[in-house]
Amino acid sequence: MTWTIQIGEMMTRRAVHALYGGQQQQGISTPAQSSNILVFTDPAKGVKYGYDLHEGAREDGIYAYTGEGRIGPQTLTRGNLALLDSPRDGKTIRLFRTKDTHATYVGAFTLDDPPFEWRDIPDVMGDIRQGIIFSLAPLDADLKLVPPLGRERILQIQSHDWSAPGSDDYLLSPISQPGRIASRIEFELQSDFGSWRRAMGHDLQRKRIPVGTSFVEPDLFDSTTSELFEAKKSAARKCVRAAIGQVLDYTHNANRLGLTARPAILLPGSPDEDLLSLCDGLGIAVYARDGSTFSKLTAEF
Repeated sequence: MTWTIQIGEMMTRRAVHALYGGQQQQGISTPAQSSNILVFTDPAKGVKYGYDLHEGAREDGIYAYTGEGRIGPQTLTRGNLALLDSPRDGKTIRLFRTKDTHATYVGAFTLDDPPFEWRDIPDVMGDIRQGIIFSLAPLDADLKLVPPLGRERILQIQSHDWSAPGSDDYLLSPISQPGRIASRIEFELQSDFGSWRRAMGHDLQRKRIPVGTSFVEPDLFDSTTSELFEAKKSAARKCVRAAIGQVLDYTHNANRLGLTARPAILLPGSPDEDLLSLCDGLGIAVYARDGSTFSKLTAEF
């Protein structure tokens, strides 16, 4: 059956199911003989259980969605399994924002890579349990129809003093659980670099910068040099390419909001020469360890 509901269109949830079928009481509804999975989110109800800390539009354009299961650990069964298998099964995820008996269509999504991660979240009784946070990547959607990730939307740049990061600031996930696996190399690199700069009298800060429907927090802002840093655990091409995109995004939005910021990347070693040349051409400063200190790298033409 052809999809006919328009993005932003509001109708009763009963009417949605009358058109496409599926279970009317489930957050993840799987209509039989359909190429769609219907996903419903109610932000007002979610706030009561702290779900808003884990569910919402992320700064990278991905929608974080809490899996099914209100009491006890969530499992990859039933609706959660249907979501996980949706790419293999050729299913399109259709997200709705609900309020009382009405549902507003947000748009069509597929799963990101990785498709989910495990988090400690509360259940309806307030007990902490293992929960599934799906990463929904929009195909054709309007994320302005859903709240940003977190309890309040940041409308202007916020600042606070920089402090050396510790391992507790990072989500360390077993390989068997999709999610970010942070390396201690990265936070040790940040810590050593920040301490080195601060010893030279530089004023270091952290910035929370509004981006889209959410915000980003670059690793470090040196207000003495106006450099905004993204640190990576490796000088491998994959990491450097990711850092380039991130730091250009950060500085673009910082400058747009009135903060003079220049892009900079922090690495444990020197990247390939062509990447240094690329960074030079983009106006991105590259710093790397040099014994007990750090050096600014330049391409050798």
